[in-house]
Order: sequence, then structure tokens, then C-alpha cells
Amino acid sequence: AGCLLVPGDLPKLQGRTIIRVERPRNAFAKVLQALHPIERTVEGIHPSAVVAESAILAKGVAIAPGAVIEEHVQIGENSVIGARAVIGLGCSIGTECHISAGVILYAGVRLGDRVVLHSGCVVGADGFGYVFEKDRYEKFPQIGTVNIGNDVELGANVCVDRGALGATTIGDGTKLDNLVHIGHNCRIGRHVVIAAQTGLSGGCLVEDYVVMGGQVGMGEQAHVGARAHIGGQSGVLPHRKIPPGQTVWGTPSRPHREYLKKRALMERLPKIVAELRKIEKKLDDDQDEVREK
Repeated sequence: AGCLLVPGDLPKLQGRTIIRVERPRNAFAKVLQALHPIERTVEGIHPSAVVAESAILAKGVAIAPGAVIEEHVQIGENSVIGARAVIGLGCSIGTECHISAGVILYAGVRLGDRVVLHSGCVVGADGFGYVFEKDRYEKFPQIGTVNIGNDVELGANVCVDRGALGATTIGDGTKLDNLVHIGHNCRIGRHVVIAAQTGLSGGCLVEDYVVMGGQVGMGEQAHVGARAHIGGQSGVLPHRKIPPGQTVWGTPSRPHREYLKKRALMERLPKIVAELRKIEKKLDDDQDEVREK
């Protein structure tokens, strides 16, 4: 390496060019952004794109081949719409957003500035809402919307359902990994991080700076307090409230220390069962001796 980014307390390295920084990994991320900026691969509006006459496109908007921009859409400056993306009726997209190929925004979805949606995202599809009538399910109309804040990034194939009546919301700076599902009327706070294959049922509330591992499942109207951590493959029961700052794990989710204690007991179960069988056998033998006497 020609140059090293190191913490301030690292001893001097002979023969090495070093730059002392407070957080080397963070600094290296900024270096990479400067040396390898994201290049726009689309410029202008491709002739094969379909853009409604009522759509309002600000300066510098780029639209790739086959994209569809429906009526009354607004797109902010320098935003890019990828190939075959569909931006539905009345959607609003902020400045410097990047909508990748194949993304679908249903009608009325609103995105803030610098939002990144990776391929396959579907934002604003109907929530999973039905009512049981006699012998069948009838659809509960999903007439709400989705509001996404600034600097949000949604990974590939993320699905965010529209609200049944109000809005499903995602706060500024939140990052969702691939294959995450956000149910109708969920409220996700600011700078939340959710790993892949996590699913939130309708009406969940996730406060600011929460971190969730992969394959977490949350029941309806669960509430996760600010800066809480949820371990991978945990199950949060419906209406459960996780206090702010707490780390939970397991299904059903429980405080991390309690989870570890129970896991330790589970590991010891085979030995405990074997010991119990020995005790049972000894008791049976003792009883046989008593009967013989």
C-alpha cells in the first residue's frame, strides 16, 4: 500500500506513508468516494422512454430506455431513472435520486432527496389488508401512500407497502438491505439499518438508530425503541415493545443476556437428560431391591 490511514495512537511505521485519522474505516470510505465517484451512465431522456405531458422534470434529469413516467409526476434536479423503471401517477421524486432499472413506484409515492432504490424495488404496492366476510376474505382498500425521507437507500427487491389509510414512512438516512419487506402503515425512524430478508408486519413502529440483523420477523404493531438492537433471525411478537437501547435475540425475542443463559441450558440438555436417566435407573434398582427384601 502506498499510504495507510491509521488511528492516532498507532506507533510510527518505518518506511510507510501514513495519515493519522480518528476513524480509519470512515476515512477510507470517503477516500474511495473521491477516487471512484459514481458515474452517471444515463444522460438526457432516451427516445424509447414514455414521459407523460403533465410530468415535471427539473434540470439535469436523466431517463433511461423503456422507462415510464406517468401523469403528474415530479422529478427533482439531477435525478436518474433507470431502464424500464415505472414511476406511477402523481409520484414525487427529490433531487439527485438514483432509481435503478426495473424499480416500480406505485401512484402517489413520495421520495426525498438523494434516495437510492436498487433494482427490483417495489414501493407503494397494496398492504396485506383483508376482512373476513361469511366464508371468504374481502379486500380492505389500501388508499394510503408511502413517504420516504432524504438519503435513504433500499436494496434490491425491497418491498414497501402503502398505508391502508395513512402513510407508510421511512425516515432520513435509513438503509434497508436486499429482500426486506415493510408492511402497511409501518413507521421507520431516522438512520435505521435493517439487514436482508427481514419482514415487518403492518403498523410496526421502529424508532431512530435501530439496528436489525437478517431474517428478523416482527408481528403487527410491534414497537422498537430508539437505538435498540435485534439479533438475526429473532422473532418479535405482535404488540411487543422493546425498550430503547436494549439488545434482544431469539424467538420470541428476549434480552440478550437472558437469551444466552437459555442457549447455554439448551446445550447442556443432553447431559442433563443422561444424568436424569441414570438417577431414574438407580431409583428403579433400589426399589427392586426393597421389593426383594
